[in-house]
Amino acid sequence: MLLTPQLLIQAYLSGSFPMADPDEGDAIYWHTPTRRGIIPLDERFKVSKNLRRLYNKNKFELVINRNFPLVIEKCSQNRDDDTWISDEIKEAYIAMYHEGFAHSFEAYLDGELVGGLYGVCIRKAFFGESMFHTVNDASKICLVFLVEFLREHHFKLLDTQYLNDHIAQFGAYEISHKKFLEILEEALDLPED
Repeated sequence: MLLTPQLLIQAYLSGSFPMADPDEGDAIYWHTPTRRGIIPLDERFKVSKNLRRLYNKNKFELVINRNFPLVIEKCSQNRDDDTWISDEIKEAYIAMYHEGFAHSFEAYLDGELVGGLYGVCIRKAFFGESMFHTVNDASKICLVFLVEFLREHHFKLLDTQYLNDHIAQFGAYEISHKKFLEILEEALDLPED
């Protein structure tokens, strides 16, 4: 089955997303977690004092979509040999980027890309996919940048798929699949800017 932007959009709208399994020749499997990780966009989003200070210093140049293909490539390299970001996944999301549905939030230092994240945007829902950094805190700064952007544009949902310790420090928590679909429906009903 070819991963087209249309197929991916339908999957996201139903609460599913693809991941490649490197142990099975990068076969694509659809994931629909019973418990879904989300990052709150309200005051429950936590940023440490040190990270907030670093963000406010403007040490990094923060931009959106300057080099989406390089961000996804670096995210795949950041996962050792067992990455779920296969070549097919990369091609599919680059196609999504060209269709205007996938976006990267990037941090540059002295003109070099040192951190970033990418995900899919449909209406007022952002589905986070992966992040990377080559300089300490660069990916965390990109996450703060993303949340600030989503708040400014009145987004309803920041999906992180699965909860892990890295995003839990920002106040991320799990909800049921049913609750996730309810919030997603609200996000899809909101008008675009």
